[in-house]
Amino acid sequence: METPLLNNGDDSNRLKAENGDYAEVKCISEAATVFKEETIKLWKIAMPLVFNIVCYYATTSLTNIFVGHLWELQLSAISISVSVIYTFTFGFMLGMGSALETLCGQAFGAAQVHMLGIYMQRSWIILLLSSLVLVPIYIFAAPVLKFLGQDPDVANLAGQYTILTLPSVFSLAISFPTQKFLQAQSKVDVMAWIGFIVLIEHAVLLWLFISVMGWGLRGAAAAFNITEWVTAIAQVVYVFGWCKNSWKGFSWAAFNEMWAFVRLSISSAVMLCLEIWYVMSLPLLAGHLPNAVIIIGSLSICMNVNELQLMIFVGINTAVSKELQQAVSKLAWFLGVTMVLNSVQPVISGIAVGLGWQATVANINLACYYAFGIPLGYILGYVAHFGVMGIWGGMIAGIFLQTLILLFILYRTNWSKEVEETSSRMQKWGGQDISTHKVGDDI
Repeated sequence: METPLLNNGDDSNRLKAENGDYAEVKCISEAATVFKEETIKLWKIAMPLVFNIVCYYATTSLTNIFVGHLWELQLSAISISVSVIYTFTFGFMLGMGSALETLCGQAFGAAQVHMLGIYMQRSWIILLLSSLVLVPIYIFAAPVLKFLGQDPDVANLAGQYTILTLPSVFSLAISFPTQKFLQAQSKVDVMAWIGFIVLIEHAVLLWLFISVMGWGLRGAAAAFNITEWVTAIAQVVYVFGWCKNSWKGFSWAAFNEMWAFVRLSISSAVMLCLEIWYVMSLPLLAGHLPNAVIIIGSLSICMNVNELQLMIFVGINTAVSKELQQAVSKLAWFLGVTMVLNSVQPVISGIAVGLGWQATVANINLACYYAFGIPLGYILGYVAHFGVMGIWGGMIAGIFLQTLILLFILYRTNWSKEVEETSSRMQKWGGQDISTHKVGDDI
């Protein structure tokens, strides 16, 4: 039965149904009105998040700019450390924390706001323990990079930088769950402000430690550690002070049904790690090509521009040699194709996380990225002798295939059935029936 329209003379309200959804639109003007309203709502939430992400990735680009003034070897060392070791860590920790995105989003939608704080505490515990697993990778970064076939000079310098950035790993265990906690409640403006302030702070620290005090890579590592911890602490302070409805204090309930939460966290980690580590394999494969220092440096610039998209390309390019600029120009059209795909693929992955499809997407990523994209890139790069352009082209093909498959799955999805299954997912992965939970076990 069609829901009656509300008609009070306003086109916007007339299109609204009694249950808050839009009724059936019957003409182009009504469709345009709905599109305009939903676009405004979307950007009110999306713009602060986009700004925060840009600020976060800009810290890496600023580091490359300052280090790029030192020498090409230092730039390549930081690039390989960030692209391999930190990306490995980032993917693992973000994936483990993404279980919170599913549960917090569904709990907030079910008006069980008090559960958000408990879920966040549970995620803190799991990610802090997970951080310990990553410590040996940081300590033995240089041997690992050499084992993967990287240039010894680059690997040794990258290993030194990686060990110095070890404190930042534990900050991710705090900041990632806190971000998901805030995002679920659409408290995104504060995240944007924190991101902006931290970006300014990072630029000042880089200038002070590298340009003024001359600490080189040690200064870059120190600035990075401080920036990561300032971000985590600022977010936690906001949660403790201004999120009274969703933060009820520390609770023993965070330890209940921990294994159910771990299982979802592992599924999320596998899904996102396969996606993020796929990009990590690009500089790894390119590191075996001749003139690896220049190739890795040029890839670093392209990957940073791809992540930021709003940063000025010339501003990054002026930090490096003329030789590197020519290498970047050859890869620029690959960068353009990747940016187009990146405008679609993250949206689809976000829907999958919200619906709890992590395991399904993990299998798709494994097939498209590692069974198709990387082998194709290797064949084009080394067998067909297209070099780094062939490697990147093969990987783009993997992303394109993954995007097509996910679009097809979304097209065939029964959304009514997904809504019905939300409660059962929350009970299974949350470790308890949230409808009967009472906040009586707080410490």
